[in-house]
Amino acid sequence: MEIIRYAALKPRPWRNGGGVTREVARFPQPASQGAGDSSWDWRVSIAEMTRAGEFSAFPGMDRVLTVVEGELLLLSVDGAEHPLEQYRPFRFSGDAAAAGALPTGDVRDLNVITRRGAFKGYTSIIELSKKRAHPVFEGQLGILLQGQAAVTPGTADGSASEAGPEPLDRYDAVVGSDSASPEILGRGFLAVVSIDPVTD
Repeated sequence: MEIIRYAALKPRPWRNGGGVTREVARFPQPASQGAGDSSWDWRVSIAEMTRAGEFSAFPGMDRVLTVVEGELLLLSVDGAEHPLEQYRPFRFSGDAAAAGALPTGDVRDLNVITRRGAFKGYTSIIELSKKRAHPVFEGQLGILLQGQAAVTPGTADGSASEAGPEPLDRYDAVVGSDSASPEILGRGFLAVVSIDPVTD
């Protein structure tokens, strides 16, 4: 079972100085530290936006952006304004000219960016339960957005795992698996990010 701890992620400042981004996961991994920033087919990150400004363009990519902290992000995409409230995923093209305004203050957002024609990304927000565990499957990340939760490793045969639960902190991510799907129990909200290969 793999847990990506948010506290261990390195913040990287935006080029325009309007915020910082922490990369949760990408594919493929860079061959070296000097690899180009767009040398990947998909990336999941969490950004803190502290002032209005333009977003970086990602030609040939599609984006799903979800506000996970803060009240409102006013997103402009090719001149059209979209008010994004918390926990409402919004899909748009990485080719578009995009900018954000912060009418109610700073926001934090979850970004899923996929290379068009190779992968498609989805973000779902679910409410956790203490009685019914939520499994995280292969090709998924489960990211704790709010509340208290713990994850237990699944077993290949579906029997109860002998390993004890691992507590999750806010924005920790659980990497999914089909052979022994990790299961998350708790109270609060979970983002389930799914990255599906395009087979057409």
